Amino acid sequence: MDFFVELCLRGGDAQDPETRRRCGTFSGGMGLGLNILLFLGKLLAGILTSSVAMIADAVNNLSDAATSIVTLIGFRLAGQEADADHPFGHGRIEYITGLIVALAILLMGFEVGKSSLDALIHPSQVSVTPISLVILVAAIGVKFWMFLFNRALGRRLHSAAMEATAADSLSDMASTSVVLISALASGLTSLPIDGLAGMLVALLILKTGFEAVKDTIDPLLGRPMDPDLAADIDELATGHSPILGIHDLVYHDYGPGRAMMSFHAEVPANADFLEIHDIIDHIEREMKAKHHIETVIHMDPVVQDERTDGLRRQVSDLAQSIDPALSIHDFRITPGPIHTNLIFDVVVPYGFSMSDSQVCGELSAKIKALSDRYYPVIQVDHSYVDHR
Repeated sequence: MDFFVELCLRGGDAQDPETRRRCGTFSGGMGLGLNILLFLGKLLAGILTSSVAMIADAVNNLSDAATSIVTLIGFRLAGQEADADHPFGHGRIEYITGLIVALAILLMGFEVGKSSLDALIHPSQVSVTPISLVILVAAIGVKFWMFLFNRALGRRLHSAAMEATAADSLSDMASTSVVLISALASGLTSLPIDGLAGMLVALLILKTGFEAVKDTIDPLLGRPMDPDLAADIDELATGHSPILGIHDLVYHDYGPGRAMMSFHAEVPANADFLEIHDIIDHIEREMKAKHHIETVIHMDPVVQDERTDGLRRQVSDLAQSIDPALSIHDFRITPGPIHTNLIFDVVVPYGFSMSDSQVCGELSAKIKALSDRYYPVIQVDHSYVDHR
């Protein structure tokens, strides 16, 4: 399997649009040819045996051939260069392609379900022939190979469309296995095995379709950055000694290999800002070279003195005492003759058990318990990175 994947990649970068277009063209063309052969073989087997389930399975392969065309065209369109109307490129077409494939899977599931319901209501005798059994066994083997290939290629490319195609192949393999078992069992019982098998095939197809829709619609709606990628970005940025930490990381996905990102980098307030600016420019170039991400970094000056550092640690500990998922940043103090403002942001994860106002209220109470001179000024932020 690795041989065929490497044959597709040819040593190219998996996030390079040209490499992805080449792999998508290869996968789509291969899927088109194999699915047409499977359709013809299963259709012949279905006619020979008068099996509704086999014919439904054949039509499923015909729809797979159509989705292979969609995949082929989608990857070629997604590989187009950016232009004046689409300055971020056309990479999201790959996600749209995956969604079309997923919707086609759902449509086929409903159609197979309708045919199978009719076979349950009006059952007919299924006659099994050796050639039909050979065709079904061969079809299972072919679909298993297609599943392994598309899954391996999809994982290398991080492609939702390719993963959806792999899931469809696995569903086809399972549904053909059900048809094969029903064909073998049809002569052993008077029950409408053919219709029951068809309904099971329909349910398997629908399950695959719903899962594929979720996998392909998430990047279109906007999903959180991968935690491993976020951790690597944090490590890369803070690996430069003037950078004390980063926060407010926002990631925009415009398709594989086409992403934009911004974050705030905390730097010492007394540092040479021309030097810091040069370092930040260097980090932005590193992000582009390593992760193919266009990055904009905002500098946050941080005052470092004994009192500020001590209060920052205390307030951070208080936030953690409420819940370990809470964190603070942009901490500063403005001392006055009567009270001292403690100004900072608290990061609250989406779906947190407490409301924003409850978090602010409880944290404010804990801070005021330290001293009645402290006046907390709290801004709530929500994390765009999935920390689950």
